[in-house]
Amino acid sequence: MSLKERIDQDLKDTMKSGDKDRLNAIRSIRAAFLEKEVSIRVGGKAVLSDEQELEVLVSIAKKRRDAIEQFTAGNRPDLAATELSELSVIEEYLPEPVSDDEVIGIVKDVIAKTGSTSMKDIGKVMGEAMKALKGKADGTKVQQIVKSLLSA
Repeated sequence: MSLKERIDQDLKDTMKSGDKDRLNAIRSIRAAFLEKEVSIRVGGKAVLSDEQELEVLVSIAKKRRDAIEQFTAGNRPDLAATELSELSVIEEYLPEPVSDDEVIGIVKDVIAKTGSTSMKDIGKVMGEAMKALKGKADGTKVQQIVKSLLSA
């Protein structure tokens, strides 16, 4: 079952259960998928690949995290709580995040593979590391690790 089919099934189940917060989150995921499909459509119907579906989920999860930060800073805990509940639903569909130790290991492998030695090579390392960690680690965290390893 593809991710989109799983989300469609979860939408039906959630509609039956009456959980409005979960329903809103799943609907927002479906809307994001539809928006991406429309943006890549050429002639007829567009179908998202697994990688594109993952990109959409990562993107909307990042938007939720940013909104939570802003609402918390703006002293709006009610709105932050809503975003947090939607984020928890979105994270159910994302792959299991990797630990910091695993990220460090992958980044070290990328540095060795690319032969990078200084901060000048950060773009090369980040590109390869993010390909390897797509959807599994936050880009900011990966960037911090890459910077610390290249500057050492």
